[in-house]
Amino acid sequence: MPNKVLLINPSYSASYGGAKVSIVNPVAPTLGLATIAATALQRGHDVEMLDMSWRPYNFELVRDHILKIKPDIVGITATTPLMNQLRDMSVLVKDISKSILVVGGGSHPSSLPEETLRESKLDALFVGEADYSFADICDGKPLADIPGLFYRDNENIISTGMRTPIENLDELPMPAWHIYNIKDYYKMSRLLARRLPIVMAEFSRGCVYRCDFCASKITLALGYRKKSPERCAEEVKYMHSLGFREFWLTDDIFTSDQKWAKKVCDTIIDSGVDMAWTCSNGIRVESADENLFRSLRKSGCYRVAFGFESGNDEVLKSFGKGGRATVEQAQKAVRLARKAGIDTLGFFMVGLSADTEKTMDDTIELARKLPLDLMKCSIAIAFPGTKMFNSYVEKGLVRSFDWDEYMMYTDQDLFAHEHLSFNTIQHYMKKFFRRAILFNPAALIRRFIRGIRTGEFFWDVYYAIKFYTMPTVGTLKSNYYAKERWPVWDFKNRPPKPAEYQIVRKQHPQAKERLEAHI
Repeated sequence: MPNKVLLINPSYSASYGGAKVSIVNPVAPTLGLATIAATALQRGHDVEMLDMSWRPYNFELVRDHILKIKPDIVGITATTPLMNQLRDMSVLVKDISKSILVVGGGSHPSSLPEETLRESKLDALFVGEADYSFADICDGKPLADIPGLFYRDNENIISTGMRTPIENLDELPMPAWHIYNIKDYYKMSRLLARRLPIVMAEFSRGCVYRCDFCASKITLALGYRKKSPERCAEEVKYMHSLGFREFWLTDDIFTSDQKWAKKVCDTIIDSGVDMAWTCSNGIRVESADENLFRSLRKSGCYRVAFGFESGNDEVLKSFGKGGRATVEQAQKAVRLARKAGIDTLGFFMVGLSADTEKTMDDTIELARKLPLDLMKCSIAIAFPGTKMFNSYVEKGLVRSFDWDEYMMYTDQDLFAHEHLSFNTIQHYMKKFFRRAILFNPAALIRRFIRGIRTGEFFWDVYYAIKFYTMPTVGTLKSNYYAKERWPVWDFKNRPPKPAEYQIVRKQHPQAKERLEAHI
């Protein structure tokens, strides 16, 4: 019998808030929910979406939606900054009806499965990929028979073990982007998007690297799986048919297999679809190639993001980037992208595990010198599921387990950094914006010329005014339903255990060699 399913994407507003970073609040259909919705729809279930990503969290909106559609199953995704919303909604749903099955997923539940169940009123949660596990739940299969789950059995927490990662991604149905209200996604900042509305897409899953601040292997496994170029082009055509005019590629290492990436671009070109897109998640600098960049540009890609993180080679090595991902290679990658006519976005961090005041100065000076079109800098936060978090827990350096404080531009001293005070890290964060952006004549002139060339000068002025007038740290608060009734886990006396992840060994030979070099 088909079940009525409600999927909920929590609000990002508290994470981005009234802070400067709210300017780049991502307003787009959440890919993870679109993929699990697709498998549930394929099996005949009725799936609806409540996306709160672009508006403040208000429990009344959730309550009214549940009362209106009367779902049998409610699924909630959560990163760490959204975890308290998941906790609140789990209490709310169970108050409405104890018969509603409430399940969770995403990076935080996958990283802290037992703790998440103890901190909420979820009936079950998914660890890792949930494409088929969620569909199995919708089908009504016994929880004990579904791999990739943690669930409650009275006071006990039961694990069904890890589910084998999907090897052939082409077998998955098209993500269910159609269940989103496309009108909501005209709200994306024009600083980041060229054509509205936008959507998220994936052509591959996984990563073969182990950067200590990244938790992607917890949800997508350690390894690399790719869709066929033909399937990638089909997805682009499908997105376009629904009315989307730009997509952001979420792949972690899209360009690492250059032959495959170029084939993907060529197949998109041959499809004749006019779709703008970006490599939004950041590509490895050592994979930069001028010919590949030209193929990217021809296929509609107008921006690539680079995960530079640090301007110091020793720091890069310390957290696992190392190898050919050097400062010199970073400089080369930007030059090659710009030569191919592609805009560049740089991601930087301060407060990395091995950072000192000197290395953070190196990062600031690299950002200042690189001819980037956009740049983002954040404090390195040790999120659950990362090696960085595990290390801080083991050493007793975690000062807060209040998930609302785990946000971009946090003003909370979450960790006792081994080399730096939090005040020092904050100082260098502000210094980054002063030196690399606000008082960087080359960057301002470069941005001015680009705005004139692309016709986006008005938007540049608009967002510049917002940037200068907004506070650094956000102040928006969530309107919780029953914070006083949230279940509580004693993290101080029962610290979280390192999360498990899987290794995908069947893959492209080039990726396999790279993986084995890092295991």
